[in-house]
Amino acid sequence: MTPDKPLRADARRNRARILAAAEEVFTEHGAAASTEEVAARAGVAIGTVFRHFPTKRDLLAAIMKELRQRLIDRAAALAAGGDPGTAFYDYVTFLVDSSANIGPVVGLLAEEGTEIEPGDQIMALAGAFGALLEAGQRAGTVRADARLDEVMALVAATGHGAVAGGWSDDLRRRTVALVKDALRPR
Repeated sequence: MTPDKPLRADARRNRARILAAAEEVFTEHGAAASTEEVAARAGVAIGTVFRHFPTKRDLLAAIMKELRQRLIDRAAALAAGGDPGTAFYDYVTFLVDSSANIGPVVGLLAEEGTEIEPGDQIMALAGAFGALLEAGQRAGTVRADARLDEVMALVAATGHGAVAGGWSDDLRRRTVALVKDALRPR
């Protein structure tokens, strides 16, 4: 498959099903997950998986790209239609909760030796998050002295802690509440 050639509708559907199934399988089973299980869960032949993703690394990288895009899309939706006073905090919660899905994939990519390039998606994510931060600051619901790099570091550390520490949902919610409280104006 050439990257520039548009996919037929059925191939796009298969690719989407493979990615959704792979995200579930890798999240559930980690490195022990097999492409055969991904194919079975997606309802496609193993050859279809390899036609779209010749290696496990290619599949993991595609999952990561899809996950990043979901983060960007959620930020854009909140910026476009959310209450500026709460959209930033809704996004902080969404990011940390999403870490449960991203964490295992990032870990597997690291095990496979795949670098996670900062690239355009990370820049878009930072831009979208920055827009939510600024909107919250203009609305007076986020500390005026909070900088984007600081906020991103707090959220990344919280998300990483939740994944690495195997935090319960309750612990994750309480920790996120403390982080959000620290970002509110005094």
